[in-house]
Amino acid sequence: MQSTELGNKESGKIWHRKPSPATRDGIIVNIIHNTSDYLPKVLRFLNMAFDNSGDCLIAGDHQGNIYVFDLHGNRFNLVQRTAQACTALAFNLRRKSEFLVALADYSIKCFDTVTKDLVSWMRGHESSVFSISVHASGRYAITTSSDTAQLWDLDTFQRKRKLNILQSVGIQKVFFLPLSNTILSCFKDNSIFAWECDTLFCKYQLPGPPESSNILYKVFAVTRDGRILAAGGKSNHLHLWCLEAKQLFRIIQMPTKVRAIRYLEFLPDSFDAGSNQVLGVLSQDGIMRFINTQTCKLLFEIGSLDEGISSSVISPHGRYIASIMENGSLNIYSVQSLTQEINKPPPPLVKVIEDSPKNKLNSGNLKVKVTSGRVQRPAKSRENKIQTRILKQDLTAHFENKENELSDGLSKKRLQILLKGYGEYPMKYRMFIWRSLLQLPENHTAFSSLIDKGIHVAFLTLQKKYPIKSRKLLRVLQRTLSALAHWSAIFSDTPYLPLLAFPFVKLFQNNQLICFEVVATLLINWCQHWFEYFPNPPINILSMIENVLAFHDKELLQHFIDHDVTAQLYAWPLLETVFSEVLTREEWLKLFDNVFSNHPSFLLMTVVAYNICSRAPLLNCNLKDDFEYFFHHRNNLDVSVVIREVYHLVDTTPPDIHPDSMLDVFVALTKGQYPVFNQYPKFIVDYQTQERERIRNDELDYLRERQSVEDMQAEVDQQRIEDEAWYQKQELLREAEETRRKMLLREEEETIQQRQKLAAMRRELKVKEMHLQDAARRRFQKFQQSQCETELRRLNDEIERKAHLRDREIAPTAKDLEMRHLELESQRRLYEKNLTRNQEAVAKEMREDTDAHRRKVDLEEHMFHKLIDTDQTLNEKTQKLIEENLAEAEQACLNTDSRIWALHKQRCDNLQQNECYKDMAKLLQKNRKEIEVLNAVMGEEAKKWEEAKEKDFILKSEKKASALSDASRKWFLEKEISDASEHAEYPYNQVVTRYRNKQATSSCLPGTSQLHDASRTESATRISLNQRKTPWDTTEQDLMERVRNLRQRLTTQARNRYQTPHLLAA
Repeated sequence: MQSTELGNKESGKIWHRKPSPATRDGIIVNIIHNTSDYLPKVLRFLNMAFDNSGDCLIAGDHQGNIYVFDLHGNRFNLVQRTAQACTALAFNLRRKSEFLVALADYSIKCFDTVTKDLVSWMRGHESSVFSISVHASGRYAITTSSDTAQLWDLDTFQRKRKLNILQSVGIQKVFFLPLSNTILSCFKDNSIFAWECDTLFCKYQLPGPPESSNILYKVFAVTRDGRILAAGGKSNHLHLWCLEAKQLFRIIQMPTKVRAIRYLEFLPDSFDAGSNQVLGVLSQDGIMRFINTQTCKLLFEIGSLDEGISSSVISPHGRYIASIMENGSLNIYSVQSLTQEINKPPPPLVKVIEDSPKNKLNSGNLKVKVTSGRVQRPAKSRENKIQTRILKQDLTAHFENKENELSDGLSKKRLQILLKGYGEYPMKYRMFIWRSLLQLPENHTAFSSLIDKGIHVAFLTLQKKYPIKSRKLLRVLQRTLSALAHWSAIFSDTPYLPLLAFPFVKLFQNNQLICFEVVATLLINWCQHWFEYFPNPPINILSMIENVLAFHDKELLQHFIDHDVTAQLYAWPLLETVFSEVLTREEWLKLFDNVFSNHPSFLLMTVVAYNICSRAPLLNCNLKDDFEYFFHHRNNLDVSVVIREVYHLVDTTPPDIHPDSMLDVFVALTKGQYPVFNQYPKFIVDYQTQERERIRNDELDYLRERQSVEDMQAEVDQQRIEDEAWYQKQELLREAEETRRKMLLREEEETIQQRQKLAAMRRELKVKEMHLQDAARRRFQKFQQSQCETELRRLNDEIERKAHLRDREIAPTAKDLEMRHLELESQRRLYEKNLTRNQEAVAKEMREDTDAHRRKVDLEEHMFHKLIDTDQTLNEKTQKLIEENLAEAEQACLNTDSRIWALHKQRCDNLQQNECYKDMAKLLQKNRKEIEVLNAVMGEEAKKWEEAKEKDFILKSEKKASALSDASRKWFLEKEISDASEHAEYPYNQVVTRYRNKQATSSCLPGTSQLHDASRTESATRISLNQRKTPWDTTEQDLMERVRNLRQRLTTQARNRYQTPHLLAA
């Protein structure tokens, strides 16, 4: 069998030499997907599917890696990484390069294997999709989840129909019948319906299974011609339905070892015209059996108990079988090799009998008459007719594991008799007998949950302490120890656990579940009380061994005592290694045949027997190193003699020191979930766990602090780089500024030089003109006047032109200088502005507030002084009258405030009296004799209320007089101000009026909370006098009305308070 590891390769060959599958197992190649880490992890394949040709297989693992295996071209390719587990696959679409994959997020995606692009993304399911069925034309697909089934059009990738059902019913499977237009829907209540694909019309419904069968259908399979439906479930019965007759026509009973059926599929044949007769049945034990549905014979099987199959699929042409094993790998089987024994031609019917050399026939020879003519074929015997439909094994089938033929319920007494007779169990059946003796539950789910937790931290560096050449054996040992550590925390701190488990791991390395359960059963039963003195050796167990040794061989024990050899030296090394260091493989197996067949105390007796049988060499040892060497290496000792001595010790040991009286009987592991193992000092293990957690947290803190320091250092470096870049930028700007300043100075000097040149040229021109004039005057005296005029005009034009030209040359230069000066000035101001912006922010706000307040005060003072100046021009009598009225108004306000304070004090006294009344009312409920005192108090309260009413009326009258005085004063002031402001400007008039309004408002003090309505009436009256200029009579009537309303409200409140003590007294 060839094996291929995919690793991180995206493409490559499936096999490197021509496959030659053996007839025994028929495996072409075993495909494993491991990670390339230091501790490789198996990536388990979950789903697979063949294409229409049957030569290409697509498979996806639990990390979302999807591979295409071309079995004809011997190539594999990684076509997609979906980053999540796939729950279903389909590869038989109309476009051959496309495939459908259902993902863990309930979506369905379509990819192209050539371009590796996403073709479409379909959503609509609310739970995991576990089945995808594609129509024979490849145009439609049905996706099934537990709550719904949906029909999709693969041309547009749109949903056409959706099957909604009751939540209590549930869907088992919905699929297309091969080569037809019919949809078959199977539900969890065993109802099966057939639907027309186009119209979704219900064609028929199959009747329910017979009541005696008591089976719930879970898996289904249909022949290629769509005539026969096979259904199975959690039972060893198979139901065959004829879809044409719509009735159950056969029930096949599988062997008793089959308790549940997990998968069904018919094996196609090129010569049966679609009426497939070979059915593949995958059962709960991981073995897929192929049976003939007509003869009910077992043809062949794939998988074993050690290497079970979790799911399988058959190619459309029937040449290959692809199976996902329980360890996550992928096996490809050759159907031709598996059926080679079945398809052998029958032996010849004509036998030729040769004469003996002496031409004499003995009496024992069979006489056969050879006749000419055609050969007569033997008639069919009645045995060939199958009367019952119970599945039988074919005699030609070949099996590797003969122990499967034994029944599960073995008799322990008969096994012990057999063991005493032969000394050991047969090699073929030893593992099966051990599993039966230990009653292993085979809890796949619980073991998978322990394995999924990964390698335990305590065993990550196991290879350093125990260097094992075989990486597979090391990996299995790590997983087994990690599962034990995840099962119980003490096993992560047990130093001798690898030594104890290693022989079992080496023995069961191909079946990790059995290995784990054997070691766990050993720890629970044969290691009882081992962990009570953890982390020290089990002193109680060693004391039992020492007591037994003292009874049977006192001389040997005294020899041990004389040389300071304790049970920790002559017993504990044998126990912690379960004799694997001192025995060979065959001897160890023979010993544990007896250990597993007897009481747990048998192992302790074995330690005593080993010492007694070795007493001669032990008595010759005098050094402690010699004793240590003896108990850690193999010795020349017959294990059969040791076992006989163990049985002798078991029979002759007194009950008071016999270990079986102190150890419990054998207890098997529970099914479903493993039992809790807490037979150890929990506080020690918890302390060690806490210490390790503390160290790990300290490491994390250190790493976190180091990371923060590195981040701070990086930030400092980044800040330093930014600062350097800023300084460089500033330096560049300064250099650019200096360069520009130098350029400006140089241009200014050039401009001055040009001006000097122009002045020199003008002087030369003037001199030349004077010479020309003199020469012309001398030469042309007659024409002097006309020539001079012409020359002057010409010179004037020339001077104007040159002056204009000079101005045109100087103007741009001056403008450029001005612009550069402005730019420099703006930059300087911008820099100054940026430097002083932060300093001026707070000062500006304070300055603005101060300036606004100062302007306001100045304006008010100015208006006030102006008003005073204006008022001084008025009549002194008017001013005196105003002052007198103002003084009276202020006196009235003071009187009102004093009365308000007095009334407020009275109200506080009233509140205190009310509290006193309440207390008195409570006392009156206890003592009715104090009613007279209460009546006197109530009378006093009535007097107080009358006095309060009078004071309230006086207060309101004073308030009214004050309001009238204020109103008259304000009316007078407004009149005077209007008369005085006739000579002033209009803007100042508004300011003076506003100032007087503020002064008039501030002159009135606020009242108490009980006179809030009155003060609000007064303020409303002032606003009415200032703004609306209403007549005085209307204002007075309004004030009187509000005073009456306030008096009524206060009277009502007083009555309510007066009635409260009466209610309390009642």
